[in-house]
Amino acid sequence: MKDRNESGVLDTSTYIDLALLDPAVLPRIPELTAVTMAELHQGVAMAKDAASRAIRTEKLGAAIVEFEPLPFDGPAAARYGTLVALTIAADRNPKPRRMDLMIAAIASARGLALYTRNGRDLVGLGDMLDIIEV
Repeated sequence: MKDRNESGVLDTSTYIDLALLDPAVLPRIPELTAVTMAELHQGVAMAKDAASRAIRTEKLGAAIVEFEPLPFDGPAAARYGTLVALTIAADRNPKPRRMDLMIAAIASARGLALYTRNGRDLVGLGDMLDIIEV
């Protein structure tokens, strides 16, 4: 088994499913991005009923307390363009993957591995970042 990374970025799907995952497959120091925080806020806003809104609000609240999100900054914006180009080169449409690509760009620009539950959304990006499907 590969040694655990010291730190790495959890994408939104990984953070949402965190309770289902074996901690041994995750980085010792997990990071979230501002993009994931935005997606968690969106999830609360789009909840269809009070029960799902309550669950999503709890998950968002925990993220706000536990993480200082990594920003989508200038280096990440530059890397995003590269990842979009690689997605197109892999004959994939980047538009439905914009948020995933922004999260990947933040991880890649910082040299951090990206932990995901949806590796298929990141096809063609393996040369630019370490993608760990959990």
